[in-house]
Amino acid sequence: MKDGFLRVCAATPKIRVADCPYNASQIIACIDEAAKAGASLLVLPELCVTGYTCSDLFLQQTLLDGAVHALEEITKATSGKQLVVVVGVPLMHTDKLYNCAAVLYEGNILGIVPKTHLPSYSEYYERRQFTPAPQEMRTLSLFGQDVPFGTKLLFAARELPAFRLGVELCEDLWAADSPSTHHALAGATVLANPSAGDETIGKQDYRRALVAMQSAKLLAGYVYASAGDGESTTDMVFSGANFIAENGTVLAETKLFENGMIVSELDVLKLAHERRRTTSFVNTSSEEYQTVWFSLPLRELHLTRPVDPHPFVPNNHGDRAKRCEQILAMQANGLKKRLEHTHAQTAVVGISGGLDSCLALLVMVRAMDLLGRPRRDVLAVTMPCFGTTRRTKSNAETLSLALGVTLQCVDIADAVNQHLKDLNHPKDVFDVTYENAQARERTQLLMDLANQANGMVIGTGDLSELALGWASYNGDHMSMYAVNSSIPKTLVRHIVQYYADTTDSKEVRDVLLDILDTPVSPELLPSDGETISQQTEELVGPYELHDFFLYHILRFGYAPSKVFRLALLAFDGVYSRETILRWLKNFYRRFFAQQFKRSCLPDGPKVGSVTLSPRGDWRMPSDASAALWQSEADALQ
Repeated sequence: MKDGFLRVCAATPKIRVADCPYNASQIIACIDEAAKAGASLLVLPELCVTGYTCSDLFLQQTLLDGAVHALEEITKATSGKQLVVVVGVPLMHTDKLYNCAAVLYEGNILGIVPKTHLPSYSEYYERRQFTPAPQEMRTLSLFGQDVPFGTKLLFAARELPAFRLGVELCEDLWAADSPSTHHALAGATVLANPSAGDETIGKQDYRRALVAMQSAKLLAGYVYASAGDGESTTDMVFSGANFIAENGTVLAETKLFENGMIVSELDVLKLAHERRRTTSFVNTSSEEYQTVWFSLPLRELHLTRPVDPHPFVPNNHGDRAKRCEQILAMQANGLKKRLEHTHAQTAVVGISGGLDSCLALLVMVRAMDLLGRPRRDVLAVTMPCFGTTRRTKSNAETLSLALGVTLQCVDIADAVNQHLKDLNHPKDVFDVTYENAQARERTQLLMDLANQANGMVIGTGDLSELALGWASYNGDHMSMYAVNSSIPKTLVRHIVQYYADTTDSKEVRDVLLDILDTPVSPELLPSDGETISQQTEELVGPYELHDFFLYHILRFGYAPSKVFRLALLAFDGVYSRETILRWLKNFYRRFFAQQFKRSCLPDGPKVGSVTLSPRGDWRMPSDASAALWQSEADALQ
C-alpha cells in the first residue's frame, strides 16, 4: 500500500444453492487466499452466501437463518487478516427482506449496503422476494453489534485516506442513476460490486465496457465480482465474470466459466490526483453519507499490475497504427488551419535527415494535400555545417525530392565562421556558444527565407526535447508553428515507421527506414563527414527513460520515489538501478532549469494527454525551485 497502491481481489467461489454452511466454507477459503496474496480488499458475488438462484426459497425462514449463521462464521474468519471483505447475503430488517452486501473487517461488520435497483424484467424477478433499499440510513443489529444499514455508506482507511470504499450491487451499475455515481461524488475512490448477472450472447463485451466506462467516468477503481459455478442452471447460466478496472483501464479479468480469483493493484493516489486536476469532477456534499473508519496498516507490495515501459506507445500493432494515423491527421489539420489563416504561400522547414524534421516534413506534405495545393509550396532547406554527415544530408535531400517538395541547400559554415570571428570566439573551442551559433544561424536563415517566400517556418522540436530543454533558445527552439511539440520522441519514431509501412513509394519507404536507423544527433560538433560525432542519448540519457519519467510526473504528479519504483519494474533487465536513478535526477534537474524555454513556445497542436504548452496543460514559474524533488531523488541512493 506504499505509494498509494492497494491490492484488491474479485473472486467467485463454487457454491451450492441454499447450502449456507458449504458456501461459507468456500467463501472463507477465498478470504484465506486473498489474505495470503496480501490483498486489502476482496469482493465476492451477490447473494453468494445462499446462492443468487434460490428463488422463492428466499421466503423460507430456514434459509434466512442459515444465511445469518453463515455470515457470522464468515465475519469471524476475517479476524487477523487486515482484509476488507464485501460479500452478498440476504438480510431481514423491519420485516422486509433485502438483497445486501455485508462489508466485513477484522471480525466485525463495518456496514450493510442494500441493493437499490431490483430488476424485475426478462429473466429477473427480484421484487418478488426483495425490497429496494430505503432512502434513509438505518441501524441493523447483528451478532450483538449495531451496524449501519443503508446505501449512503463510505468505508475509509485511516492510514490511507485516499482509499474510500463505496458499494453497489449488480443492477445498480446498469441503472441510469447508479449509486456508485453518488458514492464517487461523496468521495469514494474505490467501488465494489457484488453481482450475479447471468451470461447471454454479447453480454460480456457490454459488461466489460460498462465497468471500464464507469471507472473512467467516476475517476475510480471498480471491482466487480459475479456469480458462477454452482448457481442453478434451471433457466440461466452464470459465468463468473470478474473485473478490476481503474479509470477506464481493465487491469484484470477472468475467463468466462472459470471460477476463481483475480488480483491486481489500484493506485488510489493516482485516482485522487485525477480528481484534483479535473475541475469538472465536483464533490457534492457528503453530509447524508456516513463514513465508517477502520485501521489498515500500510505495507510494501510487489506490484502485479503491468507497468508499461512505453506509456505513450500502444503495445498492440493495430492500436499503434491507428494512433499514428490519428496523430498525423491532427498535426496536418492543425497546420492546414494555420496556413489558411495566415494566407502563407509557403511552408518552410529546416530538414536535417533526422527523425523530428522528417516527421515535420511528412506533416507539411499532408497539410498541402488537404489544402489541394502543390507540394512544391513546401520549402525544405538543408543547412550543412561543421557536424553534418553525408548520410544525414543525403537522406534529407532524397526524402525531399521523393515527396515532391521544393529543396534548397544553404551551406552555413562561412556565415557561422564569420559570426564566431565577430564574437572573437576560437574555432577550436567546441562549447555551447559554438553549438548555438549554428542553431541560431539556421533559424535566422529559415525566418528570412520564409519572409522572402511569404511563408511561415514550421518547427520540428518534439515534446521530449522540450521537457529536457534540449533546444537552443531562439534557435531551433523558435518557429512560427510547431507541429511536433506535443509528441514524445518514442512516439515520433513509431509515426515515421507507420508512414514507411503504409506509403506506396518504395523510395520514400527506403529513406525513412534509413532515417529510423540513424542515431539521434544535433550534429553540431565537427565530423569527418561520415561518422556522427555527437549522439544525443549519450549526453542527456535514453529517450525511452525520459519519456517514461515525463509521462508519470506530468500526467499523474508522481513523486520521484514512485516514478523510480515504477521505472525499476518497467525496465527490469534493460537498465540498472544506477542508470535509471542517474537519468531520473538529470531529468528533474533539466526540467526545472529549462522551464524558461517552455514559457515562450510557439503555437502547436495538442495531440495527447501530456503537453507542455504554456497556454494549455502546463503552467509553471520559470524560476521554481527543484529542491524538494532533488532531495527526494537523492534519498533514493
